[in-house]
Amino acid sequence: MAKKQRKLVANNKKARHDYFIDEVYEAGIVLTGTEIKSVRMGRVSIKESYAKLENGELFILGMNISPYEHGNRFNVDPLRPRKLLLHKREIMKLNGLVTRKGYTLVPLTMYINEDGRAKMEIAVARGKKLYDKREAIAKRDADRDMDRAVRRRR
Repeated sequence: MAKKQRKLVANNKKARHDYFIDEVYEAGIVLTGTEIKSVRMGRVSIKESYAKLENGELFILGMNISPYEHGNRFNVDPLRPRKLLLHKREIMKLNGLVTRKGYTLVPLTMYINEDGRAKMEIAVARGKKLYDKREAIAKRDADRDMDRAVRRRR
């Protein structure tokens, strides 16, 4: 089975640095016509965004989709809350996970799948402490040094 083709639009590298990722979900996004055109052009930022559950629905807040240049009056607020589409049982499960202490919902990536639909990967995550971040940086540096040493020996 071939891997699905998808065009990566936005990536939140900082999320994996600041959080322990427990579970990842794929969600659809409700967008307007001019927003999807901006998304296809790659004019999206999810760095400062987060997901929130309200009245049994999931919303992404703080995601910036730049206005489409040729959209004139059809453009909407770039920072407006956008609804995420998940199955009801997944939303209920997320609600149970997020109500526990220290868990939050963070977006990892946004992409366009082979059908041309915008999708987002949402993660249930726990925040890292400063010493956890230092430990991860030290491990990454040690791995990099080992790779360099192996390349030199060849």
